[in-house]
Amino acid sequence: MFNENAGHQLSVAGQWFSRYALVVVLAWIGAGKFVKMEAHRLVMDSPLLSWIYDFLSPDTVAYALGTTEIIAAALIAVRPFWPRVSAVGSGVAIVLFLGTLSFLFTTTGVVQQLAGPLPVLSGNPGQFLLKDLVLLGVCVWTLGESLTAARATR
Repeated sequence: MFNENAGHQLSVAGQWFSRYALVVVLAWIGAGKFVKMEAHRLVMDSPLLSWIYDFLSPDTVAYALGTTEIIAAALIAVRPFWPRVSAVGSGVAIVLFLGTLSFLFTTTGVVQQLAGPLPVLSGNPGQFLLKDLVLLGVCVWTLGESLTAARATR
């Protein structure tokens, strides 16, 4: 019933879908930074990043983050043609998602309550931020896959 070829085809399709879903998510989130500023409170509450508002306005920070996210998406998307360039995009996205995930630990309102030893995350920002854990994993995979492809084309 299930043959090895079908498993390989599903794996290849899943890899392709994961890469380009990541591209869409990064580009869409990046474009959103130009029409709304959802990250302002998160950055303000962050002991790692709040200092940036001493030098830049919230709009400037939003536009810089949005531009960086769109560029990372474009770089990841060029994997079939330039795997090394795609690896750079994945590396940039990893840094972006690590920054976003740091907000899980620094933003007030992430944990609503404790259910025994398990914290219950708020819908926003808690659960909203948690999805970035999966996106970070996809970025690590795209980085490794792009580096492997770049080495093979040398």
